Amino acid sequence: MQTLANDGPGAKRTPRFHGRIENPGRLCDAEGCFGDGEFRAPNTAGRRPGFDGPGDWRWYCLDHIRAFNGGYNFFAGMTADEIEAAQRPMAGWERETRAFSSTAAGTPKWADFVDPLDAIGAKFAARMPVARADGRPLSDADRRALKVLELEVDTDRRTLRTRYAELVRLYHPDRNGGDRSHEKALQDVISAYTHLKGAPAFA
Repeated sequence: MQTLANDGPGAKRTPRFHGRIENPGRLCDAEGCFGDGEFRAPNTAGRRPGFDGPGDWRWYCLDHIRAFNGGYNFFAGMTADEIEAAQRPMAGWERETRAFSSTAAGTPKWADFVDPLDAIGAKFAARMPVARADGRPLSDADRRALKVLELEVDTDRRTLRTRYAELVRLYHPDRNGGDRSHEKALQDVISAYTHLKGAPAFA
């Protein structure tokens, strides 16, 4: 019979068997048994588990749950072919799985590299922001400002001034019959140009 750990008076009893659920007063469901029903087993004659709940259980004492488990047959109800298929080493692994998406644009394929570390480095390199050809540094704020002005990273100071003048003429109310609906865009352009003209890349 099962034993319980007890470290002294008042200590909490610790079950020595996995799955044991104490419930004083619940008897074993085995016919003629008056032991404690502390281990549950599926009730094949009752409600089966589903979306509406876990289903019904039968409760057994330790001896009868051992007997129940000893008589359990995984292959019960299967045909000979189904049993053979379930016993194959690769059973369960042949199911079709969802295909992974194709390699994203700009990301190298693993097959293109001999060393996996090279592939990892290339993957991160592809995500690195584009540098200027002249090697001058661009901060994140510089890149955001260039995006506002719709300019490339290699833009020079002269092109910067030309683009600024074009956008000011485009958005300024004096050039649009007093239309002030582009004021936010105009302020963004002025702010971007003011930032870039003082940036090291355009010094």
